[in-house]
Amino acid sequence: MHFENTRSFARQLDQQDPLRAFREKFHIPEQNGKPLIYFCGNSLGLQPKSVREHLDRELAIWQQHGVEGWFEGGDNAWYTIHRRCKEPLAQIVGAQPSEVCPMNNLTVNMHLMLTSFYRPTAQRYQILTIGGDFPSDQYALETHLRSRGIDPAEALVEVSPQAGEYTWRMEDILAAIDEEGERLALVMMSGLHYYTGQVFDMEAIAQKAQAQGARCGFDLAHAVGNIPLQLHHWGVDFAFWCSYKYLNSGPGGVSGIFVHQKHHTGNLPRLAGWWGYEQERRFDMTKGFVPMAGADGWQLSTPTVLAMAVHEAAVALTAEAGMEALRQKSRLLTGYLEFVLRASGLPLEIMTPADPEARGCQLSLLVRPGGKQLFENLTSAGVIGDWREPDCIRLAPTPLYNTFEEVWKVGEIIVRFVNDETLV
Repeated sequence: MHFENTRSFARQLDQQDPLRAFREKFHIPEQNGKPLIYFCGNSLGLQPKSVREHLDRELAIWQQHGVEGWFEGGDNAWYTIHRRCKEPLAQIVGAQPSEVCPMNNLTVNMHLMLTSFYRPTAQRYQILTIGGDFPSDQYALETHLRSRGIDPAEALVEVSPQAGEYTWRMEDILAAIDEEGERLALVMMSGLHYYTGQVFDMEAIAQKAQAQGARCGFDLAHAVGNIPLQLHHWGVDFAFWCSYKYLNSGPGGVSGIFVHQKHHTGNLPRLAGWWGYEQERRFDMTKGFVPMAGADGWQLSTPTVLAMAVHEAAVALTAEAGMEALRQKSRLLTGYLEFVLRASGLPLEIMTPADPEARGCQLSLLVRPGGKQLFENLTSAGVIGDWREPDCIRLAPTPLYNTFEEVWKVGEIIVRFVNDETLV
């Protein structure tokens, strides 16, 4: 599309936006009575207005029924609360409903998946990942290996961008998988990198790993609800995600897992808890763990009902909008943001790939000199982005609730700062 750096053009795009009504389904934060320009959905999504209704429903059940709330209310009974999110989650990640389950928090789920899918032997023991992945993932891999008595310095293979580059070349990742070959037990990495915003070709990575006899899993914290996923079709062994970014399920919201159908039978080892026990016999309280079918069998503890209610409200909106429609708008929003940034005269580098297929909602900017000052100025002007040390501003226009006019306004604000020579 040929973009124009004018308010009228931005408003025209908003009028043509088939998802424009979804903005009204969210609470937009305000400052001094004016709505903020919230470009931080990559860190914490906004609150859906439907959340309060869902919470009130569960609070009323608790108030009226007490412990019987686990069984009263038919489809609203807490005992099967996880089922309410399975269909929309399956749509969002490209899976069968039996392959997904909302539960726990992200790093807990990562350790659970590692327990089941990282099965080292004397010959095949390495885990391949990307260098500089999200710190929680780095810590989890390191400590998980040590808990198995394995030295991360020997077992953890990290693939980094080439010298002078910010993002990874797919050929380097695939070549590293081939190079490790029979030493490789698992490929585990983010599907979309938190810092640069780069989207990885998860299908190609999974196929290459499995061709070498390794299993493959992805951290989808920054990918879920951001880009279309086809986890079942791609043959990914497992995945996990948080829900408080693009899924808008609230701070620290419920995580989720994907376990491919091909792993639903057999005796994969796992860490177990009573909520993953066969549901019909859970209250028999007998010895010997018998898991629920599918991904549900990886549940551990009693679900947090209020957090699950928020999650139910939020994922319903994403599923209603549809990932293809969200992706189409996201390409335009992010492309328009890149256009107005480059037209602003700002001295910047964009770390995020220029190819729209290799990025999601996010642009990661390096502004030298004056990056931190620009970030503070944007915040003062009512633009909420994200600062990452040492010198990165992340801006993420989110298609569910952000507008093209907001993108244009960000460009105008930056032009004002540049013209005032406040960045030099």
